[in-house]
Amino acid sequence: MTKQESVTFIINKLNDLYPEIPIPLDHKDPYTLLIAVLMSAQSTDVRVNKITPLLFEKADNPYDMIKLSVEEIRDIIRPVGLSPMKSKGIHGLSQILIDKHNGEVPKNYADLEELPAVGHKTAAVVLSQAFGIPAFPVDTHIHRLMYRWNLTNGKNVVQTEKDAKRLFPEEQWNDLHLQIIWYGREYSPARGWDMEKDIITKTIGRKTVLNDYYNKKKS
Repeated sequence: MTKQESVTFIINKLNDLYPEIPIPLDHKDPYTLLIAVLMSAQSTDVRVNKITPLLFEKADNPYDMIKLSVEEIRDIIRPVGLSPMKSKGIHGLSQILIDKHNGEVPKNYADLEELPAVGHKTAAVVLSQAFGIPAFPVDTHIHRLMYRWNLTNGKNVVQTEKDAKRLFPEEQWNDLHLQIIWYGREYSPARGWDMEKDIITKTIGRKTVLNDYYNKKKS
């Protein structure tokens, strides 16, 4: 298959598997999504979704959040990990939203990435899922699958994002990044990978990846 044929195959297969696309992190508006995404760093969506209701019960907007101390926030979010950094980030960005943005979450990369503990991927998720602005946030699943599917060299997530944006139609980025995440979790995980269930990689995967997989199975 050519690269373009592979891209078309991927899009069609993902649309078949995920016609309705679940949103991984529970939220009700841009602010609660921003906080949930920040909390998800090096944690799982399942764990974050258990903790965010406890936090949002006390503060689901920046004005209420800054009434809590950093220590109070940290005590609530401790189970998601990295709580010292995340609690400072949540408190600090809430103050900045009030001071610089009238309490609203900004709709551009530059302002989002100026917020404490908010990196490029977090900003991309917020733009995509909260505002419907085309973005292609690259997490570990997308990085892994783009390499397995021979669509990027896998050197770093910056290159993977560039390649994804170059290959996939812009109007489909917001759906595709979520579909690939779900596919990676269900059919093409890093561990416990069963190629027989992973129809996309089996069909269009990088030859070295396929050979490594089958050689390991033999041994």
